[in-house]
Amino acid sequence: MTEHDPDAVLVQRCLHGDIEAFGTLVERYQRQVFRAVLHMVANYDDASELVQQVFMKAFQNLRSYDPDRKFFSWIYRVAMNESINHVKSRRPWEPLVDDYVSPNADPAQQFELDERGRALQQAIGELDPMYRAVIVIRHFLDLSYSEAGEVLGIPEKTVKSRLFDARQSLKKALEARGYVR
Repeated sequence: MTEHDPDAVLVQRCLHGDIEAFGTLVERYQRQVFRAVLHMVANYDDASELVQQVFMKAFQNLRSYDPDRKFFSWIYRVAMNESINHVKSRRPWEPLVDDYVSPNADPAQQFELDERGRALQQAIGELDPMYRAVIVIRHFLDLSYSEAGEVLGIPEKTVKSRLFDARQSLKKALEARGYVR
């Protein structure tokens, strides 16, 4: 463990009985984990419940955390696994509801953007959960290929391959909906 990694220090403190240290980790990462889970499951209530499960599971398995790796990668991996299991156990997928409208937007342009956004959300939701995870991690969380591989527990090369396949599937799905680039 590196003494300069504040997350690893917090994990060690927690493992030695300082429960408040884990609370600090929860506060630090719950918003990011929630965002990732919400993109995976597309349901606010399910995402809220899953995030609680993620942190409970993380707390219970804290001894399995490798301090030579980044904590955020480990917790995201737990979150992705829980999300994938949840997605596989329930169908069909429901698109995210995004009611944000720019006050300066032209109504016709805003309608077109909303329609495209819904089509994209639907297409992402129809992806196999492993492909959906790589899209969420790379494009919504903006993690690098190596970070995505660490989160998913797969080689960087596999991340790139899955991302390519996922993008191809998205392209076909969007073309089938009339959105041609």
